[in-house]
Amino acid sequence: MLSCSRSQCCKLSSARTLRRRNASLQATNASVNALIASGSSDANAYPASRSGPLAGMSVAVKDNICTKSLPTTCSSRILEGFTSPFDATVVSLLSQGGAGIVGKANCDEFGMGSLNVHSVHGPVVNPFGFASGERRSAGGSSGGSAAAVAAGICDAALGTDTGGSVRLPASYCGVVGLKPSYGIVSRWGVVSFADSLDCVGVLGRDILTVKRVHRTISIYDSRDPTAAPSSVRKRAAELQRNRLASLQDGQLTGLRIGIPQEYFPTELQPSVIDSVRQVLTSLKARGAALVPISLPSTPYALSAYYVLSSTEASSNLARYDGIEYGLRVEPPLGANLTKTANVYAHTRSLGFGKEVQRRILLGAYALSADAFENYFLQAQRVRNLIKADFDRVFRIPNALRASEHVALLERGIDIIIHPSAIQTAPQLPVDTIDTSSDSSSLDAYVQDVLTVPASLAGLPALSIPAGQGEDGWPIGVSVVGQWGSDELVLAVGEIIEKCRAETT
Repeated sequence: MLSCSRSQCCKLSSARTLRRRNASLQATNASVNALIASGSSDANAYPASRSGPLAGMSVAVKDNICTKSLPTTCSSRILEGFTSPFDATVVSLLSQGGAGIVGKANCDEFGMGSLNVHSVHGPVVNPFGFASGERRSAGGSSGGSAAAVAAGICDAALGTDTGGSVRLPASYCGVVGLKPSYGIVSRWGVVSFADSLDCVGVLGRDILTVKRVHRTISIYDSRDPTAAPSSVRKRAAELQRNRLASLQDGQLTGLRIGIPQEYFPTELQPSVIDSVRQVLTSLKARGAALVPISLPSTPYALSAYYVLSSTEASSNLARYDGIEYGLRVEPPLGANLTKTANVYAHTRSLGFGKEVQRRILLGAYALSADAFENYFLQAQRVRNLIKADFDRVFRIPNALRASEHVALLERGIDIIIHPSAIQTAPQLPVDTIDTSSDSSSLDAYVQDVLTVPASLAGLPALSIPAGQGEDGWPIGVSVVGQWGSDELVLAVGEIIEKCRAETT
């Protein structure tokens, strides 16, 4: 009779448990469509380790973040089958921290979308509707990352946030999502959509998980030209130190919370307002002061965002020409090849989806000689006004321009709280093969109306679950801080999480 040692039996038992878990996760993913490439199917290319700040944690990585052992397609046909020769800085930091990467997360093509329906891999289904069988959007563009966390496929996930692409899915799926201050997390190895707006964000089941991952990846990277230098990071930490110290006991005495009147449009669902009001009541009970504020440039933020992001996209996506890498479609016989455009136009027409093509055309037009002044430069002016609005209401000075201030302002607010989205997760279109008609409506663009101002200003913003709507689906509330106040935003989010736990 064969016998085995206790250690061998433990290994066999662990292997069987791992196989069962992988089979269960694959079955879940088949219903959600959150992951489009699995680490387990690639000989466990990024295994978790038993040491490090993220030891044993499972993390999914958005498909527009480069990984050398898993494909990076940006959910686009034009990059079908492409594998990067290197890992992005954030991927390397995750591995060094002990996390295991379970796979690449589905997303809107090149990060362009609010509902995660513009993907060559198909739409992501919000896992919150499993019990009822209702098919709703997981939000976009980081819908796959949020759905993977919400479905229990992983502990945390990396996404990218250009105008709300981490916070909106977090709100729809009922998870925590952080967009850090612009320049705090390295973008080296992240496929560009809009360079002046793109941020690598974190989604997790709770604040503690998000905080652990964020602290691991928020390291200065000299390879990223947009990274905030160490001296600025140190200045930001000093400016928020006193506020953080006052929150250590869970009380909010002295904390001033701004409530912006422009963030409650008529389109806002009543149940969303009720959830925000409950959060504010809980924070006030802990000693916080609620201060009505006005950010008058907010109504122009959405228009400015779509002009600026589209112009940057039209420039960044010019590199996909079917010559160097990715998809190549040969010109038809008899085509005029004396013009360069005729060589790569066929590749771009078939490789890019309708939404990406739409934004490239919009961006190219905004940069044209006839429209440059009226669109691009005007949008830049609006962006500066939005930044000035935020700097005016915060009493913590902006660390990027801290030399202009000698001390904290006596008046002003410490953080801003507002709804993360105007509604709960919308229904997925019945026809998921061609969603171009749905996406062309303004409704799809309006989803970002509450999230783009913080993106234009480069501020840290956190979406945290705050209840459920009348339809029983998740509602999120956002906490926004001054540039560099990421830890303060997370600390307030942690208190909101505790308040929610006490009342449910």
